[in-house]
Amino acid sequence: MLRNYDRKVILEDGQEYYGYGFGGSGERVCEIVFNTSMAGYQEILSDPSYTYQAVVMTYPLIGNYGMANDDYESDKPSMGALIVREYNDEPSNFRCVMTLDEVMKKHGIPGISGIDTRKLTRSIRDFGSRKALITDAETSLSKGLEILKSREIPKDAVSLVSTKKVNEFEPDEERYHVVAIDCGMKANIVRSLNKIGCRVTVVPYDTKCDEIRSMKPDGVFISNGPGDPEDVPETINTVRELIGNYPIFGICLGHQILSLAYGAKTYKLKFGHRGGNHPVRNLRNNKIEITSQNHSYAVDTESIENTPLEATHINLLDNTIEGVSCMRDRAFSVQYHPESAPGPQDSAYLFDEFVDMMEDYSDAQKR
Repeated sequence: MLRNYDRKVILEDGQEYYGYGFGGSGERVCEIVFNTSMAGYQEILSDPSYTYQAVVMTYPLIGNYGMANDDYESDKPSMGALIVREYNDEPSNFRCVMTLDEVMKKHGIPGISGIDTRKLTRSIRDFGSRKALITDAETSLSKGLEILKSREIPKDAVSLVSTKKVNEFEPDEERYHVVAIDCGMKANIVRSLNKIGCRVTVVPYDTKCDEIRSMKPDGVFISNGPGDPEDVPETINTVRELIGNYPIFGICLGHQILSLAYGAKTYKLKFGHRGGNHPVRNLRNNKIEITSQNHSYAVDTESIENTPLEATHINLLDNTIEGVSCMRDRAFSVQYHPESAPGPQDSAYLFDEFVDMMEDYSDAQKR
């Protein structure tokens, strides 16, 4: 039996895509992006970096293994919307405790299925990420365009998803103490740091330098997160003051923040990098790493020439910078996610490099 379309997506250039609603109800204005991952929709849904974004999944079948308690990247998913080709509401998985639809309803995240996601993805690739309205099928195009024109996507994404209090995460056996600046941090980053013996103190994004100093860390970590890195000048200023005083490791938004703290510049990509299949060249050993990524902004290549930073990794698809370092200051960062879950594990060695830096720092303090 054919169902009537009950939801649709309206893009700010007038394109319309009709489909069937699932998850939360209501109207949303988001930035529309696409993700090429073949698995991990639960981690994507709960990744704070997707705040205010409507994510188009290029893999056609979503929802078939349900939602498991251990696979969330945050407790309160804040994705703008999820757009899929085919949604499966009868998952088959012994770990499943809820369906994707139930979780999205719980957190008020609207979903649309039945969309021609190949056509929509090509549109994003050709014309770039832009504003999209998720609304009822009855909403007229003229009304939808009026809504899109009148509403701006908020710039408070980091403050929305960052922790509001200091939290401690203990490893089985502590070797080092890391203060992690939470700009929208994925849970698997904490797990990865705990696994290598780091006690992790997670602090809000706007924590001052003096407060971090008072915690006496062996190293400082800057997390991933949503939005434009220039929207968090408080974090950039704190990192600028910390540079040279502690080993620093940044991932994704943290990579952009570290680069800005050194005086480099960032710019918005046409449609960003999202998915678990991006090839990156490590310029130090010429090896190729398959990486998981999720970002809209990149560090400007020419701008780092006037800083102490050097490029350490390059994206082979578009030659954007994927990693920088300043060995003098024991600071480095990567644009991609070495802690990807699920995803390629080619870059997990970066956490060991962070430990090596903290060990070197500790030895230097003793001399």
